[in-house]
Amino acid sequence: MLVTSFALLGAVASLLPHVYADANSEKVAKLKTASTQLERLDILSDDADWKFDFFKDPGFTMSPGSVVNANAKSFPAVTGNGMTMATLLLGGCAMLPPHYHPRATNYVFAFNGSTTTYMITENKARTVTSKLEAGQMTIFPAASLHSMQNNLCEPVLLISTLSSEDGGTNYLADAFFQLPDDITSATFKEKLCDGVKDNIADPSTGAVMGSLECRRRCGMA
Repeated sequence: MLVTSFALLGAVASLLPHVYADANSEKVAKLKTASTQLERLDILSDDADWKFDFFKDPGFTMSPGSVVNANAKSFPAVTGNGMTMATLLLGGCAMLPPHYHPRATNYVFAFNGSTTTYMITENKARTVTSKLEAGQMTIFPAASLHSMQNNLCEPVLLISTLSSEDGGTNYLADAFFQLPDDITSATFKEKLCDGVKDNIADPSTGAVMGSLECRRRCGMA
């Protein structure tokens, strides 16, 4: 039933107009300098200012999946409230590539399915592995490296909250290969194969296809 609902949601969402636009920077600036809550209410004067639709966000996609953030940029009403909420939709065998949030602790709740998460807090720390099923959650402390993999052939939905309205996201592979080639090469005992830098999966929606084992099991590879 959940799989059918996700499929229907994806089909409907693809037909909806992209009603979401970048937050009005002037509105956010006014909210940050407002002296009282009453002033903030005057700035957010329309009831529609207080509602965010994750499934109508232009970044929402079913395949390989997507991360949609309700943060200060996309939803001005969160300004000054110190939190971000996000939907993490992972298609079959999809994953969130290794990343960290430099300014926020991250709580993740599994709505359905089976998702394996990995987290490393710092050098010499062990890798914490959690298998999340419906109704379970885990926590990633601020700036800890983490990743998560959908173990199933069907989509899973997770809800993520961050302890900042601007927690930031830094993808490990992308950040590493932005360094000069001689620096990245010196990190390894042997020269990296040519083309490694150009073969990083595109994380622009937040999700990429995951492990080869899962894709083979699900007939995707």
